[in-house]
Amino acid sequence: MYRKISLLLLILLACSTPEKKSEPVPVLTGLDGREFFTPDFSEATKARLDSNLNIARKNFEENPSEENYIWLGRREAYRYQYTEAIKIFTDGLEQYPGSYKLLRHRGHRYITVRDFSKAIADFQMAASFMPRQPLEIEPDGVPNKLNRPLSNTQFNVWYHLGLAHYLKGDYESAEKAYLQCLDVSDNDDLITATADWLYMTYRRMNKPEEAAKVLELIREDMNIIENDSYHHQLQMYKGMLPPDDLLKVSGSNSDVDLALATQGYGVGNWYLCEGDTTRAVEIFRQVTSGKQFAAFGFIAAEADLKRLLQ
Repeated sequence: MYRKISLLLLILLACSTPEKKSEPVPVLTGLDGREFFTPDFSEATKARLDSNLNIARKNFEENPSEENYIWLGRREAYRYQYTEAIKIFTDGLEQYPGSYKLLRHRGHRYITVRDFSKAIADFQMAASFMPRQPLEIEPDGVPNKLNRPLSNTQFNVWYHLGLAHYLKGDYESAEKAYLQCLDVSDNDDLITATADWLYMTYRRMNKPEEAAKVLELIREDMNIIENDSYHHQLQMYKGMLPPDDLLKVSGSNSDVDLALATQGYGVGNWYLCEGDTTRAVEIFRQVTSGKQFAAFGFIAAEADLKRLLQ
């Protein structure tokens, strides 16, 4: 009898003991050693991301083509699963070893996880494989307000190659890549994105005349659909906007965080190049206290803080 009661108590205790929640796993580690985690999505956002991933998986299972490898990896990356995305792109490259498109996307995610050397290797290989013409429109994973893709594969290879070099502090190599990128920037959005990083590169190289020449490409009435932040920065460099006005961003939470990462980095870099290191560090710290840890401005602020404070 007592044995039965004891057994019953053990069963009840086992059922009442709360299960230990698994510890969240970081999706990447920043250059300063901080760990970053998948953010909390709204129900609507989570449903959309999960639906898109399920569609990509179904398409891949039916046909593991180069394009379906790309979309499966992209959909994982949009869910902040960067390690899984890199693995998918790597698996795809084993099946399609000459795919400059897979290299372009894997290189992008190597930048995200702060592995700049691997990113450079991927983009350099992609550049050697891809045709110079015709320009190949790249479908958007997150459509713009007009639902019209604006970038092309050639642009994305050169743009991200320049960025990876810039993040490593190799400004001469960044300049070469951005000049190539400018040649394939065939609309105002792409011109502003390229011009912004090229201008910052020339400022870092102490080439004021070349930097000023880049600003000649920029007009106030440009047809900007996506890259408002880059356009604002370039207008600031031309003296058309006060620097600190770019730190006063508004909109939805995610828009504010992204605009602060992009525009904040540009303002911090401007102060740094003007000789005000204290103000630059202050702004870089503000940028890296935000939530957009995959944004290029955030990563660039991390890289500069590491160099400035070591």
